[in-house]
Amino acid sequence: MSIIEKALEKAQHKHADETSHVGVVEKLELPDAPSIASITEQLQDTHPSINAEGNLKPVSGEKSEKFHTIDWAALKSLGMLAPDIVRSQMVEEYRLIKRPLLMNAFPDGDNGIERSNLILVTSSVPGEGKTFSAVNLALSIAMERDKWVLLVDADVAKPSVSRVLGIKEQPGLIDLLTGKGLRLSDVIIRTDIPNLRILPAGTIHQHSTELLASDVMKRLAKELSERYPDRIVIFDSPPLLAATQAPVLAGLVGQVVLIVEADVTPQYIVQESLAKLADCKVVGCVLNKMKKGFGFTYYGLGYGYGYGYYGQPKNTD
Repeated sequence: MSIIEKALEKAQHKHADETSHVGVVEKLELPDAPSIASITEQLQDTHPSINAEGNLKPVSGEKSEKFHTIDWAALKSLGMLAPDIVRSQMVEEYRLIKRPLLMNAFPDGDNGIERSNLILVTSSVPGEGKTFSAVNLALSIAMERDKWVLLVDADVAKPSVSRVLGIKEQPGLIDLLTGKGLRLSDVIIRTDIPNLRILPAGTIHQHSTELLASDVMKRLAKELSERYPDRIVIFDSPPLLAATQAPVLAGLVGQVVLIVEADVTPQYIVQESLAKLADCKVVGCVLNKMKKGFGFTYYGLGYGYGYGYYGQPKNTD
């Protein structure tokens, strides 16, 4: 029985009690008991959280009914992290990468970084490994004991997170922004990692850049940042120089991680990307696909992480 039906039943009982005790003095003229439809309509006008059936809609952030079991064998075949890999070169690499990000996101005091728990992962051009890095970073942070991660597939023109994780096409970020009446809890997907949630890209839209630059997106970013103080939100965005959405998204987050393919991406390309991120307070660069480490061999690290400034790669011009 919905909350509207319960209210109606109570109103009808009250109506019956009042008319049964009138006696012979005078019969009161009471209005007819309101219908479910009329009550629902009135409540929907003042309370958007009431649905057409008269029940409360789930508020943003409630548990999503959607659930996805990650194919760990498939991820391992792609060379990605998995929960049963406790100690390896890649595990240590992402521990190094995530630590400064977490320190900025959860500082001891005010560090002056707005929305520091929102992190954008991008690259200059396609093929540098941004989605690989975004997914692995999300998996690594989800292994923390007290941190929650929401991984957002914001590469709305060529969604990659859903493809890598084996998630079928379904409503997501763009559908939230197009005013289809969806709530965040309607599109977030739970996974078999308790601390990890996924927000798919959603329906491909010809005005995706305008949607990502809209006030609705700004309000969503603010909600994601403020509603869950213990949650990291990672956006996998399009490459900076290949699409217009990435610079727009960079203006909404507190930290940016720029993936650079070692020995491949020319220096001037990286500098052009950094110029697009000039207004961002925190920009870290991950040197991806390195064939050699930095001279130490304890784990043979193949990733480099520069915080705030870019360590110039080998010029391949």
